[in-house]
Amino acid sequence: MPEEDALATPRTITSSQKRLLTLIAALVIGSIAYRLLILHHLEQTSLLFIGLPALMAAVLTLAPPAKSFAGGVLRGITLFLLLSGPVLGEGFICVIMAAPIFLGVGLLIVLLIGVSERRNTVGCCLLILLVPMSLEGTTDTLSFNRFDRVSQTAIVPGTPEQVHDRMAQSPRLDLKLPAYLRMGFPHPTSAIGAGLTPGDFRRIHFEGGEGKPGDLVFRVATSTPTSARFVVESDGCEGMHSIGHWVTLREAEVHWTLIDTQHTQVTWQLSYERRLDPAWYFGPWERYAGRLAARYLIEANAGPQ
Repeated sequence: MPEEDALATPRTITSSQKRLLTLIAALVIGSIAYRLLILHHLEQTSLLFIGLPALMAAVLTLAPPAKSFAGGVLRGITLFLLLSGPVLGEGFICVIMAAPIFLGVGLLIVLLIGVSERRNTVGCCLLILLVPMSLEGTTDTLSFNRFDRVSQTAIVPGTPEQVHDRMAQSPRLDLKLPAYLRMGFPHPTSAIGAGLTPGDFRRIHFEGGEGKPGDLVFRVATSTPTSARFVVESDGCEGMHSIGHWVTLREAEVHWTLIDTQHTQVTWQLSYERRLDPAWYFGPWERYAGRLAARYLIEANAGPQ
């Protein structure tokens, strides 16, 4: 009889097993939600960068408490980010850029749930605030201004006439990109085109990074002996984009002014359209990348060969 009672006793699931099952559920839900966002072309909106980590954090908070409640949530989100590369097809730079906001939202959910346990009204109101934040970018009416411009100024050796001649040549690609731009962004591998007469074109081919980068084609719109304006004509072909997953480059303006007989001041301005939301998070990232790119363009195309 004792043996029969032992066999009849149902096996209980331990707290550790429940935490593991909750973690697996959060990863599965996160992966499904990510695929749904891609299906509906919402992977560049705040639904991915705020809504998805909030959803995963909410699921992870259902697990039995461990030594550190917040630690369990952050570990689960970190594991999802680490798996996103090989499993979800995201580039390494995506993981780097998304990690702070993913972990920040997860920690915020933990704190808000802790508040709601003590003050239900306050906690619920704060949680509701995440809903409109998650919808940024899903429609034009729920998006902030996407157009921005950055500029950099540097002094290069040579006269304005020499700078003009350098700018008329085919773009140089032999200089090493800044460290930040080498972290996984698409990078230029070949370039053709020359001249500063209105209508002259440049075609730059991009490879690497996320997706299948293509060609960036731009033409000279206007030019003077001390300036040139380039307008983007095409950003990729057959569904491919050069750098369009991050930004859509619109135009570039370059001005150069004589400083003395041996030096010229060059200002390079880039106008672009931000493609990632939320604006408060990705806007500064993209402005920083734009300034690095403008400085690189001055050194590569206006500086001495």
